[in-house]
Amino acid sequence: MDHRDAVRERLDALLADRGLEAVWFGTPTSFRWLTGGNNVVSRDAPVGVAAAGYDGDGITVVTDNIEAPRLVDEELAADVTVERVDWYESGLAEAVASVSPTPAAADFDVPGLDSVDPTPLRQPMTDEDIENYRSLGGEVADILESVLREAGSGDRERGVGGRLRDRLFARGIESPVVLVGGGERARQYRHYTTGDSELGDYALASITAVRDGLHASISRTVAFDAPEWLDDRTAAAMRVETSALAATRRVGREGGTAGDVFDAIEDVYAEVGFDGEWRNHHQGGAAGYAGREWFATPNGEEAVRLPMAYAYNPTVQGAKSEDTHLVTEDDVELLTATGDWPTETVEPVGDGSALERHAVLHR
Repeated sequence: MDHRDAVRERLDALLADRGLEAVWFGTPTSFRWLTGGNNVVSRDAPVGVAAAGYDGDGITVVTDNIEAPRLVDEELAADVTVERVDWYESGLAEAVASVSPTPAAADFDVPGLDSVDPTPLRQPMTDEDIENYRSLGGEVADILESVLREAGSGDRERGVGGRLRDRLFARGIESPVVLVGGGERARQYRHYTTGDSELGDYALASITAVRDGLHASISRTVAFDAPEWLDDRTAAAMRVETSALAATRRVGREGGTAGDVFDAIEDVYAEVGFDGEWRNHHQGGAAGYAGREWFATPNGEEAVRLPMAYAYNPTVQGAKSEDTHLVTEDDVELLTATGDWPTETVEPVGDGSALERHAVLHR
């Protein structure tokens, strides 16, 4: 089953289960998931410039006369029906309401329509998603690692962050998250938003990058004059991440929840000598058409689906381990890797296979 067939099968089930005639998606992530096209002009807008609807027979896109020609030429398949309104006559929500059969639902606020949460619909991933993720993951890792190999202790965070954004953009990759923290700020903050400080004794860099609607998250650490605790804390974070992935595979096979994965994560922090450290930063979770489709939290009820991308990001003050992996019933595959960064073989706490995790690069 290809991507479009899988999407339509899930939407057919949704329409039948809820007794709907149509379902609409205006948020950029779900518009991309349904159509393969991009409805973003302003990155600040939570809803794009077009909405895509599915009625059991085909896809209809509603947009205005400004955007319609470009969407038809560059973003949408030939069999998509496009309904256009003059930009000065109607907003997108009102335009959708005027053309949609009822009852219907949407992932944004449309008068007279129910709401729908698109997150469960985007799980598990299709074969096309997986292949696109493999391509994205390798390129993102190559860019991040090459920029950090070029960096020096006297470089400023903003300069490194700028080089990352430029190189990602040149390859058609968006970068909603680029965090570069020099050693001083990486010790103080879990989200070391890129500032003007020098890198100093070491640097942590974390990015979330997007192409084809898919989000890949990755962190790397480069040390110039490493504090004595950096390797040990990084090793602790690496073991938490490895254990989270092992738990995800087990829980997914058993039909469990995000809360079940979190329970394993909490136990591992205690096992590696940092009991309660999880309270200081979220632990990540499922990835895909959002940076995180869900987060592993205490009592989280989200279903753990396989095959699916997962990006866990455990931290121990001043240290972090984060990559995007494909977890299937049979394997855990690292997606964000080049093979050119130092790694260590890490055993999970409890059952599961050892994984190669990215360690600190000492320069």
